[in-house]
Amino acid sequence: MTRLLQPLVEGFYDERTGSIQYVVSDPQTRKCAIIDPVLDYDEKSGSTATRHADAILDYIHQKGLDPAWILDTHPHADHFSAAAYLKEKTGAPTAIGAEIVSVQELWRTIYNMPELATDGSQWDRLFAHGDRFPIGEMECRVIHSPGHTLASVTYIVGDAVFVHDTLFMPDSGTARTDFPGGSAESLWKSIEFILALPADVRLFTGHDYRPEGRQARWESTVAEQRANNIHLWGRDGHSFVQMRKERDATLPFPRLMLHALQVNLNAGALPAPEGDGRRYLKIPLDAFPETAW
Repeated sequence: MTRLLQPLVEGFYDERTGSIQYVVSDPQTRKCAIIDPVLDYDEKSGSTATRHADAILDYIHQKGLDPAWILDTHPHADHFSAAAYLKEKTGAPTAIGAEIVSVQELWRTIYNMPELATDGSQWDRLFAHGDRFPIGEMECRVIHSPGHTLASVTYIVGDAVFVHDTLFMPDSGTARTDFPGGSAESLWKSIEFILALPADVRLFTGHDYRPEGRQARWESTVAEQRANNIHLWGRDGHSFVQMRKERDATLPFPRLMLHALQVNLNAGALPAPEGDGRRYLKIPLDAFPETAW
């Protein structure tokens, strides 16, 4: 059996949003990719900062790495993407799944933002299911993994698989599917694909919410997820979908969702300054009357 390449993976935890950002690198060439970087945002004051993105840049500099890609797994609903900032700093191209265009079309209507381009042109590359791309000498594969969002993708880099919000750590379960364009049925199929990978493959999740106050964790294996994921124990596709829909109906939207998506659908670019030099976000009121508070 051919042994999978083992890239180096460094995770960066954002305690405010429970998000994990990654740098995955080829130990031979020192080329790397940045995955799901966070731009700091405080909704109370409207302030933005680049502390987390700068920590990633510091790590890359200290390790002598050369960024080849800046990747988002999906349009995030709970933090701003730092993709635009990191592209400006590194010159590395940005990429996301090709179905982002469907999410842009959906949310352009919700936000009433006719100026938002819905062709994905904000990114340098849109990945289709099955696409491959290099990080140094490592070949990476893209798998469309819908369910949490229409546009979610999984990045397979040797024995490291970046599963975004499809699977959390086993004690936290799986992603919600009640956002516009989400699907519990699609999520189950995406999980089936991931858990059909070899048992020792490393899985890296996009969030950890530290149940019962434990330390943040973000790495598991296919075997650990098969054996211990609390949303998969003893369930088939039908019972999983029923559980997911019932649970989702009780969940409030993420507190930054309406703030973040208008930025993330634009590849992390903040709104252009208006006449007074300030940038402004747009929040649709009463667009989701059935959502739990």
